[in-house]
Amino acid sequence: MSDFRQPGGRAAGRIVLVPLDPERAYRAVASRDARFDGHFVTAVRTTGIYCRPSCPAVTPKRGNVDFFVTAAAAQAAGFRACRRCLPDAVPGSPEWNLRADLAGRAMRLIADGVVEREGVPGLAQRLGYSERHLTRVLTTELGAGPLALARAHRAHSARLLIETSTMPFTEIAFAAGFASVRQFNDTIRGVFATTPSAMRAAAARRERPGTAPGALTLRLPYRPPFHAESVLSFLAARAVPGVEQVEDGTYSRVVRLSHGVATVHVTPRDGHVECTLRLADVRDLGSAVNRVRRLFDLDADPCAVDDLLATDPALAPLVADAPGLRVPGSVDGAETVIRAVLGQQVSVAAARTAASALVTALGEPLCTPHGALTRLFPRVEVIAERAHEVLTGPRRRIETVRRVAAAMAEGSVAVHVGRAPEELEAELTALPGIGPWTARYVMMRVLGAPDILLTSDSALRRGAANLGLPSDVDGLAARGGNWRPWRSYAGMHLWRAAALPMTRTDRRSA
Repeated sequence: MSDFRQPGGRAAGRIVLVPLDPERAYRAVASRDARFDGHFVTAVRTTGIYCRPSCPAVTPKRGNVDFFVTAAAAQAAGFRACRRCLPDAVPGSPEWNLRADLAGRAMRLIADGVVEREGVPGLAQRLGYSERHLTRVLTTELGAGPLALARAHRAHSARLLIETSTMPFTEIAFAAGFASVRQFNDTIRGVFATTPSAMRAAAARRERPGTAPGALTLRLPYRPPFHAESVLSFLAARAVPGVEQVEDGTYSRVVRLSHGVATVHVTPRDGHVECTLRLADVRDLGSAVNRVRRLFDLDADPCAVDDLLATDPALAPLVADAPGLRVPGSVDGAETVIRAVLGQQVSVAAARTAASALVTALGEPLCTPHGALTRLFPRVEVIAERAHEVLTGPRRRIETVRRVAAAMAEGSVAVHVGRAPEELEAELTALPGIGPWTARYVMMRVLGAPDILLTSDSALRRGAANLGLPSDVDGLAARGGNWRPWRSYAGMHLWRAAALPMTRTDRRSA
């Protein structure tokens, strides 16, 4: 069992309910505590319905309810989703970022649509285990096997398409990953106790954001508070022209997905993030949504993070100034690795200039540009072959970029959300020219690792000095022990603190 899954009450500002304590879970349901939405679902035996903990319906009697870690487990037990509280339309459990064990890594890959694309054998291969062992672990830990978990993921994708598009149901069925229209209809009836037609009609009666032709506009929930300004500022400082843009409070970028290219436009709103997607292939919907959620860290538990970090007198004012600060993630692991390497030992601006040169020379132009979005970030195969023609600067750095790109192209280094952190770190640092800072930065961004403190980062150490904290590597590491398991978030606060009056140039913050 993962260290993050110990039973008990409030620990470091976070209530952990796996294994689920039925009495504690019921108290959360009785109080309609929205903090627990996404952590577990409540199944009512007398109605056959499962709900989010904050469902506004009359609280069921204690003897009539069961609790499940996942919606898939509730569905496998024969329960259907509540049409009033929509338990699938909540932030995901932060467990899947916190946990580095097999179950957590499998859930991240399932959410990215791996089962729909590669089946359970492909999922097991990516994780390095047999199908039988993977199924046994997921069933024991989460109450459902990979097929049931993927079925719940397909049902959620189908609901989004039914409610936000005018696509024919036949097309939605295959776009969401179902093998047949019959399977699609049976799943919708089994999970939501309604038909696709009735679901679309109900959605039409609700207020929905306007959608441009050819686009899907979704409301992605998060756990408040959410300090959107810090995420947008972080992304804006690193935005590569042609691939990304931050303008008027909206982040836009091009994303390469499994079945084609997509453009995303993300605008933080009060209580949700508005996400407009233009997909070359709607089969990529679930994967695109999952990557946006990870990029903006929407499944984080900000109250848990803020409660702990605010106990440090040096960080408390920063937490008060930026409640709900997030750690930006990644939409493309290989791209993040290349950009991290370009950022070694140089400023953010210099790294951005180098990445822009790669995109301009080697990036594939979009068939249909969308405003400032005109190109894809180059494929690693192309970077490995031609980076030396584009990049300037030390020969050693250029060779490192080519070497890393070649390793990812040939598969000797795999960078995806299902990797075990220690294995990915070992693979990266084994490559000449890649140091611990780069590997750990990639772990923080790509894997969503919440407990990474980049103590060798000069900007981060400058921020520590501005707060009166130890700014040497050993001293900062020692002080950072008090910030476990949220050191990645503490590092984001220190980076913000580096913007206070400075005495030397930022040289290490990709």
